[in-house]
Amino acid sequence: MNATLLEWAAVAFSTLGVWLMTQRRMIAWPVGLISVALYALVFAEAKLYSDTLLQVAFGVFLLYGWINWHRQAQHDGRIIIVPLAPAHGARDLGLGLAFGLALGTIMHTHTDAALPWLDAMLAALSLVAQWWQARRHTAAWWLWIGVNVVYVGMYLVKSLNLTAALYLVFVGLAVMGLRAWKKAGE
Repeated sequence: MNATLLEWAAVAFSTLGVWLMTQRRMIAWPVGLISVALYALVFAEAKLYSDTLLQVAFGVFLLYGWINWHRQAQHDGRIIIVPLAPAHGARDLGLGLAFGLALGTIMHTHTDAALPWLDAMLAALSLVAQWWQARRHTAAWWLWIGVNVVYVGMYLVKSLNLTAALYLVFVGLAVMGLRAWKKAGE
């Protein structure tokens, strides 16, 4: 598959998956699995190795989230939002930052990664956001907003313009998800 077509397919599945997630729909999880498989290929080709590994980790988190949400689904298939305890939020962010630094060190030292430190930190914080989303915490959307804004810049630097545009859309979808999940949690 040519690189542009691959990126377009990844964009389409990613957009659909995130939109479905904002709506708290169970189908978001398998759509997300397709999108991460496609993006793993896109990022490997761009030598964004932390992002490539992130897609694999996302696949695991997506499977976990799908199972967790399935257990918690209401009669309409949507899930109930759960507040994030501040202590758990601080712990998860601390673990994410530590993992980002460790991964950045590995990528900087042992690979030809294009942006090893930034890519690693964004990957680590994305894992925290994905974990929170799988656990049904509205706070995930706040973290997604911040991470996705920085991702836009990184992808522009790497000339992944379509992916940068996608992440700009993700910022808007994260705002939509934040509003919808806050309303559902009231």
